[in-house]
Amino acid sequence: MKEKIYTIPVTDAFRNDCECPLCVLEKKLEDDYIEYMLGPSLMEPDCRMITNEKGFCRRHFEQLYNKQLNRLGLGLIIDTHMQEQIKKLREAYEKKAQLIKKEMGLSLIKNISNKVANKASEAEKFAHELAASLSTLERSCAVCSKLEYTMDRYIDVTIYLWFKEEEFKKLFTNKGFCLMHFKMLLEGAVKYISGKDRAVFIEALINLQLSNLERIQEEVAWFTKKFDYRYNDAPWGNSRDALPRSIEKLAGYCNLK
Repeated sequence: MKEKIYTIPVTDAFRNDCECPLCVLEKKLEDDYIEYMLGPSLMEPDCRMITNEKGFCRRHFEQLYNKQLNRLGLGLIIDTHMQEQIKKLREAYEKKAQLIKKEMGLSLIKNISNKVANKASEAEKFAHELAASLSTLERSCAVCSKLEYTMDRYIDVTIYLWFKEEEFKKLFTNKGFCLMHFKMLLEGAVKYISGKDRAVFIEALINLQLSNLERIQEEVAWFTKKFDYRYNDAPWGNSRDALPRSIEKLAGYCNLK
């Protein structure tokens, strides 16, 4: 296989004996980005602007803290991120403050008439706007956005290699993918290929995924039967670790203990 700098991470991931090579690839990227956020990014103004605006999702806040790599650096990131969010919250409130305070002085009869007419109060509208803004923040994450961008590039490379390299196609037909990365490959097929090639790839992908989902479902079923005394002496086969592998097949990489 003719490897280039942008194909090496993909081929390395597919050489792993695992339920989803794209999970292996994404986990490596995630670890690299966590270390980057706690190191070089602290000195990059553009990156700090992104972390100030987006912050991190719960999963990546946990990883940043649990890494215990640079607590001062994490403190600086959180400090400026909180300053940014306080500023936005204060500005949003100040735009509505006079209307809300005015509404506080409305008579009970006026409030009742507004409810009867289904007219939203200023406080209600402000609460909805603020909740929507917080929902957007909750879904934003500086690490997730970098992962999504890079994984999209690697999905493109994966499909390219599948068509161009026979050796990679053999690696591809190993154990299938988790459902999340299966979805990403389907989306990549729509985005990056067309016509006959798209149909060929999708058919191969679905058949691969179905056969491997059926394989691991049978392994989980056998795992459950091993708790029945009638199967005490039967061999485990590949079912001893079927439970964690099936969870990762369904949900993607998990930090299972």
